[in-house]
Amino acid sequence: MSSLSNLFRKNYFPQIALLILLGLLLIIGAFPGYFQGKWQWQEPPPVSQLKELKSLRQTGLTIPGWQTVEQTEKIIDKQKWSLQLVKQQGEKIQAIIMLLPQNGPRNQPQVEWTTINGFWNWDIAQYRLAELSIKPTSSLNSQKNQLTARFFRASTDRQTFAVLQWYAWQDGGHPSPFRWFVVDQKSQWQSQRTAWVAVSIILPMEPLGQVEKYWHEVQTLGQQVQTALNATF
Repeated sequence: MSSLSNLFRKNYFPQIALLILLGLLLIIGAFPGYFQGKWQWQEPPPVSQLKELKSLRQTGLTIPGWQTVEQTEKIIDKQKWSLQLVKQQGEKIQAIIMLLPQNGPRNQPQVEWTTINGFWNWDIAQYRLAELSIKPTSSLNSQKNQLTARFFRASTDRQTFAVLQWYAWQDGGHPSPFRWFVVDQKSQWQSQRTAWVAVSIILPMEPLGQVEKYWHEVQTLGQQVQTALNATF
């Protein structure tokens, strides 16, 4: 895996059912604003971190112990992603970090995993949900935070990868858009917002091997990515 460009494929399969579900959730989420005399979907509270989040598309993340080999902004299904090829210092291990930062106050997680799967033209196997422990942002909180991610083996006709995916927010995350929606609704009750970034970590592995062999490497990088994002939120 010497560059990002020779891995790109373009193929998208949107999930109509999920879009319908998210539309219903938007209607439900408008109720708090309705009882306050205004519709939240018309005037949602601002996302204070938008400028910092958008800059991730041009800069990517700085990950301790990893060197950025290449970073580019890539338009995938009309959305601007950061694609960052990183290499572990002193090792031969390489990985791709894909980031889709929130783009506006009304921008919500939707079908990013379907978009990415179609973009790479993956066949998915050995799928499971995985838990990661994350150090808290505040030194006043000694309890570690948990996030949930999708972990699976993804294969094409050329390569096989171990993949970790989740929607990241401050001190947490989950691969389900609904989980973000619930957290954001709680924030909106306090006239705040929960900013988000869609994250995909893609680690090359031997063809059609056992993805669990790579769990430690993917888990460690996932924890580092979330920690770096916490500094941006």
